[in-house]
Amino acid sequence: MVYLELTDVTKIYGDKVLFDKVSLQVAKNTKVALVAKNGTGKSTLLRVAAGIDAPEGIGSEMYLHKDARMAYLSQDPDFGEGATVMDAVFDSENPVVRAVRDYEEALSHTDDVPRLLKASAKMDELRAWDIESRIKEVLSKLNVDKYDQKVSTLSGGQRKRVALAKLIIDEPDLIIMDEPTNHLDLDMIEWLEEWLQSPNLTVVMVTHDRYFLERVCNRIIELDGGEIFHYTGNYSEFLEKKATREETSSAELDKDKKRMKKELEWVRRMPSGRGTKAKSRLKDFADLKSKVTGHRTEGELTIEIKGQRLGGKILEAYNVGKSYDGRELVKGFTYKFKKNERVGIVGKNGAGKSTLLHMLTKELEPDTGKVTHGVNTHFGYYTQDGINLDNDKRVIEAIREIAEFIPLEKGLKLTARGLLNRFMFPDKQQQVYVSQLSGGEKRRLYLLTILMQNPNFLILDEPTNDLDIMTLNILEDFLLEFPGCVLIVSHDRFFLDKIADHLFIFEEEGNIRDWNGLYTEYREKRKEELSELNAERNKSKASSPSPAPVSTKSEPEKQLSQDERKAIRRVEGQIDKLEKAKVKINKQFADAANLEPGKIAELGRKLSELNEEIEERELEWMELVG
Repeated sequence: MVYLELTDVTKIYGDKVLFDKVSLQVAKNTKVALVAKNGTGKSTLLRVAAGIDAPEGIGSEMYLHKDARMAYLSQDPDFGEGATVMDAVFDSENPVVRAVRDYEEALSHTDDVPRLLKASAKMDELRAWDIESRIKEVLSKLNVDKYDQKVSTLSGGQRKRVALAKLIIDEPDLIIMDEPTNHLDLDMIEWLEEWLQSPNLTVVMVTHDRYFLERVCNRIIELDGGEIFHYTGNYSEFLEKKATREETSSAELDKDKKRMKKELEWVRRMPSGRGTKAKSRLKDFADLKSKVTGHRTEGELTIEIKGQRLGGKILEAYNVGKSYDGRELVKGFTYKFKKNERVGIVGKNGAGKSTLLHMLTKELEPDTGKVTHGVNTHFGYYTQDGINLDNDKRVIEAIREIAEFIPLEKGLKLTARGLLNRFMFPDKQQQVYVSQLSGGEKRRLYLLTILMQNPNFLILDEPTNDLDIMTLNILEDFLLEFPGCVLIVSHDRFFLDKIADHLFIFEEEGNIRDWNGLYTEYREKRKEELSELNAERNKSKASSPSPAPVSTKSEPEKQLSQDERKAIRRVEGQIDKLEKAKVKINKQFADAANLEPGKIAELGRKLSELNEEIEERELEWMELVG
C-alpha cells in the first residue's frame, strides 16, 4: 500500500533549481531517509511531502492515502502564542490521548473531586490506563515534565523534544521528520532509535545520524544535482551502490569528453559554407558541450591549515568543581592533556558539559580548583551560540573581515577566496549574502572562521548539528589528521566512535568518568553494570519479606514530592505487570514439547523483550528513589 506519493515536483528559488520533476513513493512500513548536501533542498522536499509547501511544476502533485494519518516534525516547531507544554503535547484528535489529558488536568485540581471522578471514569471506559503509562514513559525519556510552562519560554531544543513527544504519543501512520536527533542527548537518541525500529512504523526522515541510517532505514534517497537517486538498503548498502553509480557516471563522462574533443576539432576545421548535415553536427556538439560542462563533480573539502606547535604544558585541570543553585555540575575534575589527544565529552542535556568547556577555556571561574594553560596553547572554540556572522554581508566579505589569507604547510599561503573554494563555497556562492545560506552552510562557514585562527587545540561543542554527511566525512578526516588536541562535545555516536578514543562521561552528582575507549564500548560496559545492579536488587527483593516489588515505605520517601511518589507507584505497577507476563511465558515454555518451532521462537523473542523492558523500568525506579 502506497501511503505517500510525489509526482514531477519542482522547486526553484530565484535562479537556483533545488529539484526538477522529482518523484517519490513511500509504501506502508518502509523507513526512508533523504540525504543530500546542505542547501540542496532536503528540508524543502520534506515540507512538500508533508503538505506544508505546495508542489510546483506542470502536472506536479502530492498524494496522501486517505487512511494514513500523517505527522510532521520540523527543525523548529511552532506551537503558537500562549500554548503550554500540556496544550502542545496533548493536542490530538485521539480520544484516548484526550482522556489522558483531562485526567492529568484533573489531578492538578485535587479540590475538584467530581472532575477527577469523571476523568477517572472516562479513563476506565476507554481502557486508557496503559496508554497513560506509555505516555508518561515517552515524556520521561524525552525529559518533558513541566506541563504548565509556556512553550514560548522554552529553548529550541526543549521545543523540539515537546514536538517529538507529541508526535510519538499521537501514534500517526506516517511520520515525516527533519533532523529528529538534533538537541537530544545520547540516551534519548538511542531510545528513539529503538522506537523507530518498530516494524509497524512508516517513516520519511532527513538525518545525518549514520547509526540511524544503518540500523533504522531500509531505503535511502539521495538528492543530488536536482535529481533523485533511489537506493534500497541501509547506510552501508547505500555507500556501496552510490560508489558504483559514480564510477559508471565517471566512465560515461570520460567518453563524452573524448567525443567532445573530436567534435571540437571538426567544428574548427569546418568550412564557412554550412549545409544541413553541418548544422546537425553543430547542434549535436552544443548538446554534448552542455552535457559535459554541466556535469557536476563531487565537491571536495580539503584542509591543509598549518597548526601552531604545542608546548610541554598544554591544558591542565586540578580538582575543578562548579555548582549552580545547590546542584553540583562538576566535581573534583582533574586531568592533564597530552599532545594530539582526541577526547569526547558525553552526558545528558544540562549535565554540565558546556560548563566544563567554559572553565577549561577560562571563560568561567571554577568554584574549586584551578585551570592552567600552556604558553603555546592556542584555542579554536566552536560553540553552539557562536555564529554571529553579519547576515548583510556577502560570504567573501564576511571572511575577508577576519583575514585575507592563512598560512599553509611548507610556507605556502591561501587567500580567503581559495579557502572558501576548499570549503565547498564556489566562486558564485561566495557572492551570496550570509542570510541566504542554509543552517548547515552557516555552520560550515563558522567552522572555517575558527580554523582560520590557526589553533592547535580545537574545542568543538556540537559541531555536527545541521551538517550533511559528506561534510561530516571530510571534517572527520581532517580531525584525525589535525596536528593538535581535539576536545569534542557531541551527540553523534558515529562521529564520536570515529574521532574519540577517550571519553569524559558525566555521571551522577557532577562526577566525571575518565573512560579510555570508544563510546560503543562504554555503552556495552554500562549495560553490564546495570545488569549486575538489577541482579543484586532482584536478589535483595527475593529475600525481602515484603511481597511488593519495591518498598515505598522507607525513610527517604518522606522527602519525595507527591509527583515523585506517584511516578514510583506507576513504575512499580509496570514492573509487576511485566513480571506477570514473564511468568505466563515461562509456563508456556514448560510445555515446550507440544509447541511448534515457530511458536517457541516467537515466545523467545517476547521473553527477551520483556527482560529488556523490566531492566529499563527497574533502572527508572532506581533513578526515582535514588
